[in-house]
Amino acid sequence: MVALRLIPCLDVANGRVVKGVNFVGLRDAGDPVELAFRYSQEGADELVFLDIAASHEARATMIDIVRRTAESVTIPFTVGGGISSIEGINDLLRAGADKISLNSSAVRDPELILNGSRQFGSQCIVVAIDAKRRSEAHFAWDVFINGGRVNTDLDALSWAKKVAELGAGEILLTSMDGDGTQNGYDLELTRSIAEQVSIPVIASGGAGCLDHIFQAFQNGKASAALLASLLHDKDLTIEEIKNYLIERNLCIRPTKY
Repeated sequence: MVALRLIPCLDVANGRVVKGVNFVGLRDAGDPVELAFRYSQEGADELVFLDIAASHEARATMIDIVRRTAESVTIPFTVGGGISSIEGINDLLRAGADKISLNSSAVRDPELILNGSRQFGSQCIVVAIDAKRRSEAHFAWDVFINGGRVNTDLDALSWAKKVAELGAGEILLTSMDGDGTQNGYDLELTRSIAEQVSIPVIASGGAGCLDHIFQAFQNGKASAALLASLLHDKDLTIEEIKNYLIERNLCIRPTKY
């Protein structure tokens, strides 16, 4: 059985880690390099670094911060934000990233997923999907791009199937409705996509307590849980979360001490 993963997320804007609610109202949460080092030392399984303003500002990901962050950790490290070409993927992998995350650029140019997986291997290509429920009455979600600013009108489930077919190795699935609320992951969204694709799905958006994380794995069928506010604000530690999940018989790697 493949171990389930806990993945701290570093959303970065203007060189600082930030966190908001529903993709707005961003507040400062610390230095990305310092937080990356801390989570690596505490036993996180992987890290995700997202330059959340890169696509909206039409610029490349900040290579210097990526390089310094990569040098500070000993665990796999995914980078996303503003990546729109094979050259951009190559630059980030050379800067120390283990994987890259495509979002807006993948919607605009799906061939980037295909070409990226062919050149670098599907294990290097993560496709991030920011999804928002159409209404409480509908079991459907729209895909948003540009940091949640633009509704593409793509159906999230259909898009997830397509990116898997194109060669993505993993899906980073964020519920925009749950983001930063600490009200729990969107289990319907996560489970719907996890059951339709053969690649791992990372649940993101809404973790507020230990049971939320457990439910993402148990009922959401996620392969990994992304965490931000809970860790940045020191409400919980990686060790506390892992011990809780291990006690409930989930396959989790223990923290390293």
